[in-house]
Formats: sequence, C-alpha cells, structure tokens
Amino acid sequence: MWYKQTMLILSIETSCDETSVAVVKDGREVLSNIIASQIAKHAETGGVVPEVAAREHIKVMIPVLKQAMEEAEVAWKNIDAIAVTKEPGLIGSLIVGRITASALAFAQDKPLIEVNHVHGHMYSTWLETETLPQYPILVLTVSGGHNELILIEGPSRFKLLAESVDDSAGEAFDKVSRLLGLGYPGGPAIETHAALGKPTVEFPIGLPQENNFSFSGLKTAVLYHVQQNEGRLSDENFVNDTAASFQKAVADALVKKLMRVLRSHPVKEVHLTGGVSANKFLRERIEKELAQLSEPPVFRYPKQMSYCTDNAAMIASAAYHRNF
Repeated sequence: MWYKQTMLILSIETSCDETSVAVVKDGREVLSNIIASQIAKHAETGGVVPEVAAREHIKVMIPVLKQAMEEAEVAWKNIDAIAVTKEPGLIGSLIVGRITASALAFAQDKPLIEVNHVHGHMYSTWLETETLPQYPILVLTVSGGHNELILIEGPSRFKLLAESVDDSAGEAFDKVSRLLGLGYPGGPAIETHAALGKPTVEFPIGLPQENNFSFSGLKTAVLYHVQQNEGRLSDENFVNDTAASFQKAVADALVKKLMRVLRSHPVKEVHLTGGVSANKFLRERIEKELAQLSEPPVFRYPKQMSYCTDNAAMIASAAYHRNF
C-alpha cells in the first residue's frame, strides 16, 4: 500500500477553458494552484469554442506544470500520486490533461487517480479548512455545465437528490449577459450590474413543484423581456434592473430547491460549490434561509474565489478524501 500519513498529490484540471496544475498536501493544504485562464481568448467569441480551448491547453500545459512544481517547492520524488479530471467536460480539453497526467505517472512511476469534475467541485470546500467538514453534508453545486444537490453520507458515499433537466445556472448567466450586452464571462458581469439595479421583473424559476432544476424557461423569459423592450439596452437602469431580476430568479430557484431537500434530509453541513458559488447574493440568500432553521447546519463555500471556478486543487482534494 502506497498510502502515507502525509501525502502530496499533483493534480491536473483541463475540463473546459482553464489549464490548472496544483500540488496539495493531505487534501487540504494548497502548496500551489496555478491557473492559466482563457477568458480573454473566448471573450472574442462570447463563449468557449472547444477546438480553441484544446489548443490553448496544449500551449500552456508544460509552463503551468513547471510553475506549480516550483511554487510548491517540491521534487518529483516527493510527489505520492497524480490526479487528473476524467469527466465531464470538453473532450479535446480533457484529452490534453489525461494524456499529460498518464505520461507523468508512467515516467515518474506514480499512481494515477482519475477524478470526476463534479466531485472536484464538491471537495473545493475542504481546501484550507481549519476543521474537517462533518458528515452528512448536503452539497449544492452550481456551475456552467451542471447543477446538482448531492448528499455526502461518508467518504465515497454519494446520493444524487436533484439535478438540472436542461440548462445550468452558470450557462444561463452567460447567455443572459450576452443578451444584455455585458460580455463574457456572464457571472461577474451580471452580479456587478445587478448590484446597481432592483428586481423589478418577476421571472419564472422553473419546475416550482419539483426538486430538479430548469433554467431554459428563465432564459427564454429574459429574451422575450429584452425583445419587448427593444431599444432600451442603452438604458443603464433597464439593464441593471433586468440583471437584478434575473439574478433573483436564479437564487430563488436554487434556494427553494435546497431548502425543500434539506427538510427531508437533515444534515450537519450545507456546502455551496461551483463557479456560481462566487456570487455573493446567492451566498447571502442561503445564509439567511439557513439561519431561520431551529438547528442551522454549518454553511461553507470555497475559501478563495479561485477555488469556486475550475481549478486543480479541488481535484487533488477529491482524489485524497475519496481514496484515503
């Protein structure tokens, strides 16, 4: 058995448009977490182009790998295992990461651990924690490609309780941002403008009587609203109020489903993860709702903004806590 009391895992994440390599100690202490973002490249097209993303990963992979090792101040002999994102994600992007990880594992004679990208987000809240989270944990993952409510009953004991039946919240943020002319990525742009506006429009939240999520209807409602107010995109108040109304509808949908599931699955902790976990409005809404419970569970979200978006440190954390 190659497990040691102290373990260093080098991890690689290339599921979409961030090339990331990290070195993490015991699944919690981040020695390095280098992220090469492609935001500027994809902003030109208003979204991620898979072929472009894969080529960019190839260009920067080796420099990012070297920087991660240098920043962590470790040698290959100190690395105990290599972890890599297996799925889901863009096929071309995933291939770059998996080939790199496989080659390194073979060359350095290290075990290779393949990690589900969603599981990585689920363990992003374990990074830099002073105290280990306590099971059972209800995790709300909200990202560009997925929304789930997952119950973690123990190490490697997951139960999917709800998921998106069509579009994810993160995708909706990007599409609505484009409709309003706010650019890419949509999350930060919508949040910034929403803070300057008021939720004057009541948009639908989708599947109000179910636990699952749906954001396709919300996107369509915003589209119709913009079309019905043709010519007002130059009006800052209109754009800000529409952004605020949309953001509230997303938060309403997520929080209502979270609280409904929580009533039937009492837990010790609630975790918010994924790219949209960076949204302060959503964080505050969840905190407010949980505080009204007679025995509020501990609420956690990633310690740093860089752990909300795609990053390799969360992949190392998942690899460690799921296997050791």
